[in-house]
Amino acid sequence: MGKFILRLIRLLKILVVLTKYRLDRLLPDSLAIPLWLNFFLWPVKLLPKPADEPATCLRLALEELGPVFIKFGQLLSTRRDLFPEDIFNELAKLQDQVPPFESELAKQIVESSLGKSIATLFETFESIPLASASVAQVHAATLANGDDVVVKVIRPGIQTTIYKDIDLLLLIATWIEKLWEDGWRLHPVQIVKDYERTIFDELDLSLEAANTTQLRHNWEGSDKLYVPKIYWDYTHSDVLVMERIFGISIDDVEALRQNNTNMKKLAHLGVEIFFTQVFEHNFFHADMHPGNVFVSQENPDNPQYIALDCAIIGSLSEEDMHYLASNLLAFFHRDYHQVARLHVDSGWVSPDTDIREFEAVIRSVCEPIFEKPLSEISFGKLVLKLFQTAHRFHMEVQPQLVLLQKTLLHIEGIGRQIYPNLDLWITAKPLMEKWMRQRAGPLGVIKQIAQKSPEWFMRLPEIPQLIYEAMTELKQLGKYNRQQASTVTQLQSEIQKTNQRAKYARWGGTTLLLAFLLAFLPGTEINQWHEIPPGSWILGGIGSFWLFLKN
Repeated sequence: MGKFILRLIRLLKILVVLTKYRLDRLLPDSLAIPLWLNFFLWPVKLLPKPADEPATCLRLALEELGPVFIKFGQLLSTRRDLFPEDIFNELAKLQDQVPPFESELAKQIVESSLGKSIATLFETFESIPLASASVAQVHAATLANGDDVVVKVIRPGIQTTIYKDIDLLLLIATWIEKLWEDGWRLHPVQIVKDYERTIFDELDLSLEAANTTQLRHNWEGSDKLYVPKIYWDYTHSDVLVMERIFGISIDDVEALRQNNTNMKKLAHLGVEIFFTQVFEHNFFHADMHPGNVFVSQENPDNPQYIALDCAIIGSLSEEDMHYLASNLLAFFHRDYHQVARLHVDSGWVSPDTDIREFEAVIRSVCEPIFEKPLSEISFGKLVLKLFQTAHRFHMEVQPQLVLLQKTLLHIEGIGRQIYPNLDLWITAKPLMEKWMRQRAGPLGVIKQIAQKSPEWFMRLPEIPQLIYEAMTELKQLGKYNRQQASTVTQLQSEIQKTNQRAKYARWGGTTLLLAFLLAFLPGTEINQWHEIPPGSWILGGIGSFWLFLKN
């Protein structure tokens, strides 16, 4: 009962916030609103409008609702192509302009986590934070050896707020699956659970430090992506100390241009980095919103990205990587039959799907899009359109790919922001073809054998025992199958006997019924049992004996 009340209180707070900021003003006039929803919106529309513009109210509402909603706004802020300019500009402020918490409280958390005073730990520590985000805020500092660093501190009490919001989102997701006819295709419950795991990973800064170190190792020596150094002696689950970087924020387009940055190369480099992380490293930064991405100022003609905040890292199984790469290549080559076949083979649509019919649907969606210049094609919109069109084939959202899809939307949004003519398809195609050659070509096979051969040699002495155990299991399986066949035969025999008994019971019952009906035919006066005619007794006795004998 207590949990229900907490949920209700949080839901009412969300409704109050949405009503306070009159976010109904953001609904397009052309939107067909159901009658039941209009019933609830009508009283809201009678309330006074806030002084701020609707776009500003949207940002303020998300900030007031907390980190889960701020994260959602951060994702939306990368899609300039989906929203008007005013909404985009306001959502962009959610990246690192969330109201900070008190600096004294931040210092207390640092001292409590690291077990030393601020004066002992740092030569200098700036009270005013450099940036404040939904989960943590960052302060500039200097170590005793003179290294410039940043100190990231988790917001106090944030876990409790997130628990409440995730619990409520899980409840809403459950309602969607049960009450909406197509809810099951979206896997909302699984998506919320995945998001729960992701956002709680963000609360463990030691995990973020480990991810950052691994990402730095993957790109060590590269001029394409730089990942700052972690100072492990100053890092804890609530505090992270990292090398301070100096660069231009990816969303500061004007500053990038003033620095004579090669914008086209920068945009395509972002796509290359993303696909390299996914398909070569299988370890990709999955939270690359503009607040986490900077560009080095040192070589503007050959720009280098700088990645921050590695709390959310994604990876795929070998099967998912293979099907994803194959699907992308099939899209690039406009091979819709292959796209349809891959969706069935991967289990993304039902195995009894008519391939030809599904292919025709995919072609009807993709061909009008591909008639446009490739630079105008939005991969995010294409996926959404496919999902909507394939409704009758029961196409499902794949929870394991949601993080990847979100990251790709981030990359596409950032790329189009800095270079509107970004040609994501042509940039990605050679990378996919190269990866497939490496995987499926002769050299790829030899490489995989070379990688796995040490493990095979280590297991070589176990092979005789494994063969013996397998043969034993096969013998036992054969014996078990024979026992099952015997059991099935006995069961069939028992079912047959039961059916015969039931048939005889019906005959005997009918005989008894006829006997007593004869006894009570019109004209027959019976006052006592001995007055029942002998014929009726005989028929009844025969029927009773028959019943007894056969049952």
